[in-house]
Amino acid sequence: MSIDSRQVAAGLLEAVPFARTLGIEIVEVAPEAEGGVRAVVRLPDDPAHHNHVGGPHAGAMFTLGETASGAVVLAAFGQVLDRAVPLAVTATIRYLKVAMGPVRATARLGRPPADVLAELDAGTRPEFPVEVEIGTEDGTVTSALTVTWTLRPNR
Repeated sequence: MSIDSRQVAAGLLEAVPFARTLGIEIVEVAPEAEGGVRAVVRLPDDPAHHNHVGGPHAGAMFTLGETASGAVVLAAFGQVLDRAVPLAVTATIRYLKVAMGPVRATARLGRPPADVLAELDAGTRPEFPVEVEIGTEDGTVTSALTVTWTLRPNR
């Protein structure tokens, strides 16, 4: 699988203005084994986004993780956007430690894309998880997020 990370970044930031509002940066979008996809996105440290303890607000952290998951979905399934719409179905986040400074989210597709596409081709509405770790730039994991996505077929 070949991924044009610049195209994914541009498409995502165009489609999701709130990610631009927060200043989220797409660092990397890359293929992994068995057709998987990994995305790394970054939230710069901005006092306007801080919470009462001086780190990024929980909502900003959630948005960072959800944006990373969206980059994975766009990279893995961008070729079917003419016949299906990606939608987040559920999301669960665990805040593990207070994050300080800039933070990064690393997202990975939880199912092989071929399996998801086979379900779509069979006429069903596939669901699949994207697992996200959020942490400081020194690698300390501060949050974990799972976003379950679907590809809703166009009718």
